[in-house]
Amino acid sequence: MGLLGSLAMLLLSMWLFSSSIVVSLQLSSSTVKKARELDARLQDYAYQAFGSSPNTGDVYDGKVPSDLSGIQVSALRLRSGSLKRKGVEYKEFEFPVEVREDPYVERLVLVYQNLDRRSVAYKYYPLQGHTYLASVLGFLAYDGADLTAKNLPELDMNATKKPISIKFQETLPVHNGAVRKCVFFYLNGTVQYSDVLQDNVCRTSQHGHFSIVVESIALPPSPLSPIPKTPPLPGGPPRQGPTPGGQGGKNNVGKIVGSVVGGFALLVILGLLVLWICKFKRRKKMHRMEKAAEVGESLHMTTVGSTRAPAATGTRTQPSLETEYVP
Repeated sequence: MGLLGSLAMLLLSMWLFSSSIVVSLQLSSSTVKKARELDARLQDYAYQAFGSSPNTGDVYDGKVPSDLSGIQVSALRLRSGSLKRKGVEYKEFEFPVEVREDPYVERLVLVYQNLDRRSVAYKYYPLQGHTYLASVLGFLAYDGADLTAKNLPELDMNATKKPISIKFQETLPVHNGAVRKCVFFYLNGTVQYSDVLQDNVCRTSQHGHFSIVVESIALPPSPLSPIPKTPPLPGGPPRQGPTPGGQGGKNNVGKIVGSVVGGFALLVILGLLVLWICKFKRRKKMHRMEKAAEVGESLHMTTVGSTRAPAATGTRTQPSLETEYVP
């Protein structure tokens, strides 16, 4: 089972590498701090929505002050066992069975966040060279024992069997074959991209904030501000100038770095697979040798004093005395 488990982990790592994560980035420390401060405030406003006698399993929409205009927040209180056994559909999120929190609590609160893509999303989750096609949606889990508590630490949420699905209801269209990407913002500032599934669905295995983006250069020009055409110069067409802001070069550099890192990771995985095969063959050879030794001829046991020891049942040549040859 150990060898089979190791092979399964290798194959799973290769599948994840080839099909899901495209590239990983890191937000600046100041951006992470601002986003975490927003999470703490929204946790407070979400808990205030419960009132005096909340019902377990009901969604309560909270109210935010004017300086957080463009943000929606809600709260849902559940029993941990119920979430694990049955799962739940909550706004755009679909939680399957076997979603576990760490540390364990008897009751937990799922705080839902919706940051409008037109303003608030860029303020708290800036992405250079990309444009948001949907709002930034987030969910964080907290202990639900005290609904008046503030500044609570988040619970780690992990989907152990099936991933958590996020179905975005409203997204901007793209043209000219532009490729949309799911973007994931984790609490430590890590940013990851993956492919968008059918019906504007993204998937994750843990808590955080999520949206759909596209490279800014892939968006069609606005019809209200057409780009003026430059008359051709004598002697040939004008030369193509650099992309404004150098975004094209930065994106190319990111793709090259991602390809190099991906190739190195793939080589490491293949090396581990080769080592596993060699180890398996060596163990198989040892097993055959041990089996051959076990089926060999067994020796006769005899008692010498108080000790039992193997003894031959006979000898090939019978001994003879020297006097037998004297004439």
